Amino acid sequence: MEYTVQKLASLAGISTRTLRYYDEIGILKPARINSSGYRIYGQAEVNRLQQILFYRELDVSLDKIKEIVTNPSFDGAAALREHREKLLEKKRQLELLIANVDKTIASTEGRLKMTNKEKFEGFKKKMIEENEKKYGTEIRQKYGNDKVEKSNQKVMNMTQEQHEEVTSLAERITLTLVEAFKTGNPAGELAQKAAELHKQWLCFYWTEYSKEAHAHLAQMYVDDERFTAYYDKEQPGTAEFLRDAIYVYTGIRK
Repeated sequence: MEYTVQKLASLAGISTRTLRYYDEIGILKPARINSSGYRIYGQAEVNRLQQILFYRELDVSLDKIKEIVTNPSFDGAAALREHREKLLEKKRQLELLIANVDKTIASTEGRLKMTNKEKFEGFKKKMIEENEKKYGTEIRQKYGNDKVEKSNQKVMNMTQEQHEEVTSLAERITLTLVEAFKTGNPAGELAQKAAELHKQWLCFYWTEYSKEAHAHLAQMYVDDERFTAYYDKEQPGTAEFLRDAIYVYTGIRK
């Protein structure tokens, strides 16, 4: 069966403008253009649109989706299995949050007693899921599944006091790094304080600390544009400055 832009947009529940934009950026081209100049989509294009919308539902960027679906080795069936697993995980996350809300309502009404740990389980789980979505593939390749799973479990076992402390540490790192960057000296007192605070922050997530892993992570902040953008959003060059400070702190240079 073939579809015009209007019919396919109606079928998929998206706008015709979205389909035209997908054509413009090369993520979903029509099968052909008919004699009247209308875009015509076939079954292959319908299947690809479904994949695109699955990825969009999982908050994958269009650039990344294009890279995935236009790859000659793209396996549609394998992608669907992956979508299913991620959607099931998203479902589990929502169910955990709903259960958390139900417990909180019952606790507020005096029907049960809810521990402080239980109150924050859903939020910690959400943080883990967001990190997995953004960095999961890379960190598992670099550090292995076992270390990542242990780190995730450590987060889930955090007390509220520990969560507040690690949040405070992150703020202190940011503030100290801003002042240290102004000195221009990664070996200076402020920069080394930022590196020490960074180590303390890591130890809330890592099951074991090593200077080598710390230095490796610092280099990743520079190599990975997502981390670089985060650290450089206020002061360009901050990611490199932090890396250099950590190199000095650990005594390791890549």
